[in-house]
Amino acid sequence: MKLSVVMPVYDERETIREILSQVRAVGLVNELIVVDDFSTDGTREILREEEAKGDLILVLHDHNRGKGAAVRSGLERFTGDIVIIQDADLEYDPRDYPTLIRPIVEKRVKVVYGSRFIGPRKDMLFMHWVGNQFLTLVTNILFDTTLSDMETCYKVLRADVAHGLHIKSDRWGIDPEITAKVLKRRNRIFEVPISYYGREFYEGKKISWRDGFVVLWTLIKYRFVD
Repeated sequence: MKLSVVMPVYDERETIREILSQVRAVGLVNELIVVDDFSTDGTREILREEEAKGDLILVLHDHNRGKGAAVRSGLERFTGDIVIIQDADLEYDPRDYPTLIRPIVEKRVKVVYGSRFIGPRKDMLFMHWVGNQFLTLVTNILFDTTLSDMETCYKVLRADVAHGLHIKSDRWGIDPEITAKVLKRRNRIFEVPISYYGREFYEGKKISWRDGFVVLWTLIKYRFVD
């Protein structure tokens, strides 16, 4: 099965070469789509150099539109049988790809999430953990499921599921919107453990507690609308 990776990028000059190297080293990826959301720190110039190697598709936004818009741009272009969403900040390890895609390759499920809370992980701040647990609990209540990590980056979708989602979120509503629409279409989510190396704000982490309100509203909204 052809595996596509969609990588949204914004101002990741310090990590972008390494994450691309890690994705390439896995040896399973047939299509790598990198969407730069108008980086201004030198990331875009690095990506043009990487594009010249001939093994990635580079999409450039002409203004900053948000992570959700970058993911959407990638999902609109991928041609594989399976797609993985991969952040560019080195928090998630591409060596987990075999574990992530196996349930789909074996035709057991259509959607797999990599959970940060059932596998080895670098300890995170208590309030980050509380926020993640609260939003996952809301998801489980609204959609009658038992997820452990709704906000994970590692969302792995079979192509027919991904193309049928019609995502609208531009920014941090992307994760709850994908989850809500996957579940409303009666796709149960299979979770597998992943490694997680969380970074803090001084290291470049971008999402904050304020974004939690956007996530909460998105969950409630897409419980009742499509």
